[in-house]
Amino acid sequence: MTVVTWDSYRAADHFIMRSARLIDRHRFAFHFQSGSPEPVRAALAAHRNLDGGYGNSLDPDLRGHGSQPVATEIALRHLDELGTIPEDLGQGICRFLSRSANDDGGVPAVLPSVRYTEAAPWYLKTTDFSSRLDVTAMIAGLLHKNHITHPWRDQATAYCWTRINALHWTDPHEAIGICTFLRHVPDRPRAMAAMSRLSTMMRAVIDVHPRATGHVHTPLDLACHPHHIARPLFTEDEIARNLDAFEEQQRPDGGWDACWDHWDTAATLEREGMRTIQRLRVLRAYGRLVPDLPRPPRFR
Repeated sequence: MTVVTWDSYRAADHFIMRSARLIDRHRFAFHFQSGSPEPVRAALAAHRNLDGGYGNSLDPDLRGHGSQPVATEIALRHLDELGTIPEDLGQGICRFLSRSANDDGGVPAVLPSVRYTEAAPWYLKTTDFSSRLDVTAMIAGLLHKNHITHPWRDQATAYCWTRINALHWTDPHEAIGICTFLRHVPDRPRAMAAMSRLSTMMRAVIDVHPRATGHVHTPLDLACHPHHIARPLFTEDEIARNLDAFEEQQRPDGGWDACWDHWDTAATLEREGMRTIQRLRVLRAYGRLVPDLPRPPRFR
């Protein structure tokens, strides 16, 4: 087993300092340099709106000011990295989502207001604002994990169960959201039965053979740490090969490609900063970083 060297780690550090936006510089410091969570929270607050949701380019592909569900999902994930999500932030998020939800209880990725902002072409061309299981399941799962109660969370939970029970196929984004939901929803017997039923279709949409280019989802994008609910879907050899590929895909400048459709230089750079932190977190979770790097709290 290879381990990321100090030179590779320092190259990633330099890449983050050169190219990443402020919030990701603070996230890097928190995760890898024993930094305080408070600068991350402060930077994240700048993306929060009075309606309780998040926008203001927190999602690099959404450059507008207004709150959007997919940007609010990113905010929840960043807050969850830091520890238990504060109740006031969680309640504000739920208030925004309850106003954004469709009649079935789910939320779309973006709201119709996106069409009047600067955004990636695939968002500007959106005509379907129906509920999305990937976004709703990720958000509901994180709310359950952090014990944030709200009537909308319960409506979203019911929506997720309905969609999961009827699911005959999935995609990588949806699989990631479903796994978060099933990991943290309180009804454990029901969650484990659903995971067992869906495991074959989840594995089928993941690229188990490492590839260096293209918008791919690897086993490590789904099972991002060894204790993840999806980890049993993949063999030890498959995990090891993809860890090797992660190391090999680090660029000479220290960063990792965003593996995303390029539409704007600033958005691509921001995605690369986010991806570099994600790759390093996965490598450390699987024991591939130099052993004496400072560690944040264990995956919860």
